[in-house]
Amino acid sequence: LKYHSLMPPRFTKDTLKFLRALKRNNDREWFRSRKDDYEQHVRAPMIAVIEQLAKDLPRVAPELIASPKASLYRIYRDTRFSEDKAPLKTNAAAVFPWKGLARHEGAGLYFEVAPGWVWIGGGMYAPATPQLVRVREHIVDTWPEIRTITKSRAFTNRVGTLHGDRLTRVPRGFAADHPSVDFLKYRQFLAAREFPADFATKDEFYPTLLATFTAIVPLVRFLNAPLSNTQL
Repeated sequence: LKYHSLMPPRFTKDTLKFLRALKRNNDREWFRSRKDDYEQHVRAPMIAVIEQLAKDLPRVAPELIASPKASLYRIYRDTRFSEDKAPLKTNAAAVFPWKGLARHEGAGLYFEVAPGWVWIGGGMYAPATPQLVRVREHIVDTWPEIRTITKSRAFTNRVGTLHGDRLTRVPRGFAADHPSVDFLKYRQFLAAREFPADFATKDEFYPTLLATFTAIVPLVRFLNAPLSNTQL
């Protein structure tokens, strides 16, 4: 899949330099005095990537939202219910949620640039129990579709295997002898690839981001099918 741009968006060494300094100085005053650097070296390239995805993603996943307003995570952490009171996030991250579902409901795509890595992935991170039950019922009803998706060459070449937290036993209400039991045990459905941090500065960053997202879209679509049919 080719992107609509001669020069694909990417980050710079100054992006990583800023994020690493922020990790050492996670302090509001420190950040406030360097807000211009953040805007130039972190936020601006993040928005450029998101805006490029807004052009390219609709061709492979028109059901996903890609816009700076909806996708870009704020740099400020919500510390109200966290023991970690560090005020700022030390990574730059964006999420691409499913139209018709709340931002953190269902499955979507996500990437982050951190001081030590680039993470590109998607899937379903923390489904509520009712959603998880519906996904499991969908796995049984459509078997072996999820196996076909996660064993496809496009999927395995880009992200390897499906992963996430799993139960040790088959969940209650499902037959222990059903051929889909290995998938029914998942509590999370994640597909991702991790790269060194400086990968974000390479010309191949954006084409790889788009190709990885494209490989994960069939899984995202499958997971959302039982959740979004009545809401779209």
